[in-house]
Amino acid sequence: MRTSSSRRGRRAAIAAVAVVVTGTTLLTGCGGDEDAGGKGGTSTRGAEKITLRIGTFGSFGYDNKTGAKLYAEYERLHPNIKIEESNVSDGQKYWDTLKLRLAQNSGVADIQAVEVGYIAEATGTAMANKWVDLGKEGGAKTSDFLDWKVKQATTADGKVIALGTDIGPMAICYNKDLFAKAKLPTAREEVAKLWAGDWAKFIETGEKYKAAAPAGTAFHDSASGLFNAVVSSDPVQYANTSGELDWENSPGVKKAWDTAVKAAQGGLTAKLRQFDEKGTWNAAFKNSKFATVACPSWMTGIIKDQAGPANQGKWDIATPPVAGNWGGSFLAVPKAGKHTKEAAELAAWLTAPEQHAKVFAVNGNIPSSKDTLASSTVQDAKLPYFGDTPVGKIFSSAAAGITPAVISRYDGQVKTFLTDNGILDIEQRGTDPAKAWENVKKLVDDKIDQ
Repeated sequence: MRTSSSRRGRRAAIAAVAVVVTGTTLLTGCGGDEDAGGKGGTSTRGAEKITLRIGTFGSFGYDNKTGAKLYAEYERLHPNIKIEESNVSDGQKYWDTLKLRLAQNSGVADIQAVEVGYIAEATGTAMANKWVDLGKEGGAKTSDFLDWKVKQATTADGKVIALGTDIGPMAICYNKDLFAKAKLPTAREEVAKLWAGDWAKFIETGEKYKAAAPAGTAFHDSASGLFNAVVSSDPVQYANTSGELDWENSPGVKKAWDTAVKAAQGGLTAKLRQFDEKGTWNAAFKNSKFATVACPSWMTGIIKDQAGPANQGKWDIATPPVAGNWGGSFLAVPKAGKHTKEAAELAAWLTAPEQHAKVFAVNGNIPSSKDTLASSTVQDAKLPYFGDTPVGKIFSSAAAGITPAVISRYDGQVKTFLTDNGILDIEQRGTDPAKAWENVKKLVDDKIDQ
């Protein structure tokens, strides 16, 4: 999943906090009680019926409305269980609220999603004992998952506190109609050649687009999104080789910052904040306001949902300038949950290879299970929304080139500061880049206790 500046990275691609209840009821709410996906409630003990609550962000693809209908399938297999999903729009707020609830041992959902930017914090000494060991409980086979994915969710004493949902191999999604109007090639192989091997070439393509752009459109959606794409393609991101936060000296952060600043100051972006709660970014998909978006595999589901039926067939997918992994998430079971045994079993089922394949077929989330990733189901897959695009081959090929970066417990927070408080200020307010950088440094110093 993922992922947002915190992302499947990810912030959810919906404008408000939505609580998706399996069946026909859709409830909406806002405020603190929803921010981490916990909603409380009781089970029907007399009939041995229980409700399992899942807190998520982004587009995990499990739901019964636009997803793979996995909740309905599990409920058919387990008539005593009802599943409710709470999905929130701000990934950083989700995590901050979840941490508070974990500290209080109260208010958590039975299953909580954890984005890769926060998994090092979740496995750290302060939080490691807050989770059920899913290597022992629930019946999951951890050997099914990519080795590096399991390692990310393993504590120092060997507990596996979360199971992988997806990974985020990256591509560039582009609007063929807008490319044609700007006199750029539209065939995905020719598009990929425009920027092959170098993010600087991506900027050059943006300048060509701008020179002939249809009125009211921009080359790229967001400088912050571009920052996330570039940093995700570098083996050195926010941490040093020892796992210590060292973002100021990171060549990956510097390259991403410089690239994003050039795009922002060059007028190549639509100046949008990805996953904004007002839904402006979502509406820009529908109204074709930008021609490209950095596109980890989970982004395909967002494009489908937000660009909508009227734009089906207009979007295509090309390989990125440099391969990378942006986002990907996990499911974890807090010990403070009401039904830890049943929750562990559901988490194991949702992240099993068979379910990974079903989610990919509907939502495009690239699975983190080895056999599914290598299967013909994924390798040969196409998503109806993208026509004949060989989605499976593009993303599975990108996945094969992933070299996981070392992550620190602060990666998610620092990334949010750099994008929402740094790049976005340059893009939307014209803040001097040196000043914006200093503002980020101050935020890190003030907010993060190293």
